[in-house]
Amino acid sequence: MTKDYACFYCFASAFSKLIEKQNLTEQHKTEFTKFLAQLGANETVYSSPEFSVQLHRKLKQLSGNEDVFAKEKLESNQKAKELAAQWLPKIKLSENSFDLTLRLAIAGNIMDYGAASNFDIEKNIEHVLHSNFAINHSKSLQNNIKNAKQILYLGDNAGEIVFDKLFIENMNHPNVYFAVRGFPVINDVTIKESNELEMNNVAKVISNGYDAPSTLLDKCSNEFQEVWNKSDLIISKGQGNLEGLMGNKTKNIYFLLMVKCDVIAKHLNVKKGDFVVYNQ
Repeated sequence: MTKDYACFYCFASAFSKLIEKQNLTEQHKTEFTKFLAQLGANETVYSSPEFSVQLHRKLKQLSGNEDVFAKEKLESNQKAKELAAQWLPKIKLSENSFDLTLRLAIAGNIMDYGAASNFDIEKNIEHVLHSNFAINHSKSLQNNIKNAKQILYLGDNAGEIVFDKLFIENMNHPNVYFAVRGFPVINDVTIKESNELEMNNVAKVISNGYDAPSTLLDKCSNEFQEVWNKSDLIISKGQGNLEGLMGNKTKNIYFLLMVKCDVIAKHLNVKKGDFVVYNQ
């Protein structure tokens, strides 16, 4: 994805809140602000995910905190587990469990501290269940899942992963890989959160080896790229992964997400807040 200055202003707003959250010294706040301005003025960099990588690395350096959202990830996972337990009986009784678990997985995409400092997951579930998808390629997704030899599912946020697990379990496919971030960034899921939630019970969990809140193929590990190359179906969760993979025609990719900004809404020709199942 190319650089958009609307993204710069969004990052500036989000990181001003993060700086306060980390209780940085005035000297560190000034240093971070200068760093942000320098990145924004550099015409050669960055796409939105790359821009985010640089800012989060700088924040970790200044704060000495390698996992800024550790508390929020733990709370998100616990909340999602409680909700998933409530939904399991309904899934078993559903006449269309594929559609229900798909919608729950997309509803979980709201659990994103990079896009908002708070959210109502229960309200969002009800919203998704009673909404039409702005882009709906779910029927072809279902058919592709049935015919795929190997599926690579790109994870996004902690908490959200609980609903991904319900969807993957419902797929009942024998060869699914679930990819997580290589290192903590925002509240994105890593091996740590995946292990806590036992995702390896329904998929083979791998790290992408990089600390972007996205999937940047040229930066990912050899292990990840090997799985990517062998997979004939990619299921990509969240806006961050979309930003890193937009325009990639080398694979059959389905993007499942809640649209969280005007830049992506314009690109997809939908509205901010819409839900999409999109095969580009």
